[in-house]
Amino acid sequence: MPPNCDCQQPAQCRIQKCTTDFVSLTSHLNSAIDGFDSEFCKALRAYAGCTQRTSKACRGNLVYHSAVLGISDLMSQRNCSKDGPTSSTNPEVTHDPCNYHSHTGAREHRGGDQTPPNYLFCGLFGDPHLRTFKDHFQTCKVEGAWPLIDNNYLSVQVTNVPVVSGSSATATNKITIIFKAHRECTDQKVYQAVTDDLPAAFVDGSTSGGDGDTKSLRIVERESGRYVEMHARYIGTTVFVRQLGRYLTLAIRMPEDLAMSYEESQDLQLCVNGCPLGERIDDGQGQVSAILGHTLPRTSLTQAWPGYTLETANAQCHEKMPVKDIYFQSCVFDLLTTGDANFTAAAHSALEDVEALHPRKERWHIFPSSSRGTPRGGSRLSVSLGLTCLILIVFL
Repeated sequence: MPPNCDCQQPAQCRIQKCTTDFVSLTSHLNSAIDGFDSEFCKALRAYAGCTQRTSKACRGNLVYHSAVLGISDLMSQRNCSKDGPTSSTNPEVTHDPCNYHSHTGAREHRGGDQTPPNYLFCGLFGDPHLRTFKDHFQTCKVEGAWPLIDNNYLSVQVTNVPVVSGSSATATNKITIIFKAHRECTDQKVYQAVTDDLPAAFVDGSTSGGDGDTKSLRIVERESGRYVEMHARYIGTTVFVRQLGRYLTLAIRMPEDLAMSYEESQDLQLCVNGCPLGERIDDGQGQVSAILGHTLPRTSLTQAWPGYTLETANAQCHEKMPVKDIYFQSCVFDLLTTGDANFTAAAHSALEDVEALHPRKERWHIFPSSSRGTPRGGSRLSVSLGLTCLILIVFL
């Protein structure tokens, strides 16, 4: 370097840091919760500000320009104004011991694992159809009481009863959920729902757990007597419970590290390992017509039990679910098995819950192995695909 030279190192393009901060700010957000749009727009404005500050250094960087275009598209999709408050990009500032996302973010900020927490989804609906944490889909018998989840943080048990005489199909008429005591965040809370009694409170009469204005555990009633949500901030977990017709449905999203935290004696969990082989009617890969022959009380598929033909059941389910995936197939199966039109609403709501809670849009739809179909794009989490593209661009 020549003497007396006032040379400076060229500024470093920091687009990867901008994207990492954005992922940290948004990885815990759930579009089903009030305030999602506001928080997401704050994070987008912070992302935009970060890209502007590094624009000179990133002038010729394709990743930078892709990120700028992606931000513009996402702001347009969510109707975000360019002016307004922004999120803090320092997880330490908002550290909260009773907020799972806060303390995982703080670990990342201190130089730990920088991968956002991985979430798992499990759902149960119909007579009954099970989607496990591994995205395996099964139709089961499981009459009586069975554990869906039983780990160190949460216990969920369902009770299933026969739907119609002559069929092995059952449906859920009781759900018991135990949020286990967790340090200073909450005492143990028990929730119980049975047919025609879907309360908006825990069994002790409370509607929340934990101290302070921001409760670490709370129940939100979305539709009186028909639909409630439970949000457990301290374990990053969301649970939806619905009643459709005479039966209940359940959907849950939980961080993988907590869902897999259980003892060897707790291995009978339907969400983890699926239904036992002897309790399965179908493994989720067969056509409805192949299933019906050994489950329907009548053997004729031309005029099925009671009042639905295969054609009319297909038409009714297609009206609610245009994509002929496993949820559509389950709807047809349930109509032919029970004759109860409420099972159409149950399958449709189950798919809506997947779109609200399942972390990976490309896995919302599951198709039978012998069928073909194109997954329908979901507007409720259209933002997910944009985020995935941006992250992949940066880290490739």
